[in-house]
Amino acid sequence: MTTGTSAAVVVLAAGSGSRVGAEVNKVLLPLRDLPLLAWSVRTALEVPGVDPVVLVCRPGERAAVAAAVQPVIGEREVLLIDGGATRQASEQAALDLLAPRIAAGAVDVVAIHDGARPLAPVALFESAIATAREYGGAVPACGLPGLLPRESAGVPAPGGPGTRLVGVQTPQAFRAAPLLAAYAAAAEAGFDGTDTAAAYARFAPGADVRAVPSGPGNLKVTFAEDLAAAERLLG
Repeated sequence: MTTGTSAAVVVLAAGSGSRVGAEVNKVLLPLRDLPLLAWSVRTALEVPGVDPVVLVCRPGERAAVAAAVQPVIGEREVLLIDGGATRQASEQAALDLLAPRIAAGAVDVVAIHDGARPLAPVALFESAIATAREYGGAVPACGLPGLLPRESAGVPAPGGPGTRLVGVQTPQAFRAAPLLAAYAAAAEAGFDGTDTAAAYARFAPGADVRAVPSGPGNLKVTFAEDLAAAERLLG
């Protein structure tokens, strides 16, 4: 990493609680002694060489989100920004906020993480960021049955090409300037991808996105039973 540059981590918290059966945003639900979202933010702040962390909120929830993560922030900088109606719109809002730092060369890699994945470890962030710096892009992949083939997203499976099924996770990390350009091109084309890698792979010329190994412990809390599973994994 060039002196004076850092990675930025974007934590997405602009979802809802409908599928988990909650009346509030699921990332505000309790997981042990902290709100779900606070686990992801705390981990992002612990990753060496990360500055800043950007937290994307649902409009109208800034105060609730700020209160949820305040216990883990300390003296660190966390930027809050309202998200959009889609995942890509929320990512775009974060990239717009980071654009001056990217243009100035202060941020060279952006990692985007789903706030509903509270158990992603520091080592996974480090691996994704390092891989993005070397190759251009990185996505965590976990061999799980019943999910889409990794090649269908334009990213080779860990260990080389094949037909085994893998799950795509976050944090996904990319070189910042090409990511910013890819999202500008995606917006012009009216493209709205399912995750960051989809837009990057399609609109970054010569994009090289590598898979980094992950595991089922990096679960996403989508349904009520997922929250219970996260509790068990912490135990």
